[in-house]
Amino acid sequence: MIVVTDNRAANRFEARDGETLAGVAEYARTSELVAFVHTEVDAAFAGQGVGSLLAREGVASAQADGLRVLAVCPFIAGWLARHPELAHLEYRAASTVTD
Repeated sequence: MIVVTDNRAANRFEARDGETLAGVAEYARTSELVAFVHTEVDAAFAGQGVGSLLAREGVASAQADGLRVLAVCPFIAGWLARHPELAHLEYRAASTVTD
């Protein structure tokens, strides 16, 4: 059974099957948001939903802490796109460019 935990000392969510590290979702956390920068799943666990578990737990953690989510990582961005009910959590820059 895969268990996901937040290893704040290492700035990453870790998915483990017992003692085996199955995947990670690395992040940077500020007072406003959690920026997910990289997600990686060990090849032995590919196709088993580990990446989705990492995304789900990471986004849920940000939501529980009252933070927005900046998906720099393409995997997390894709996962969020497939979950429009969570669009309100996505961080959007407020600035605009004018000529």
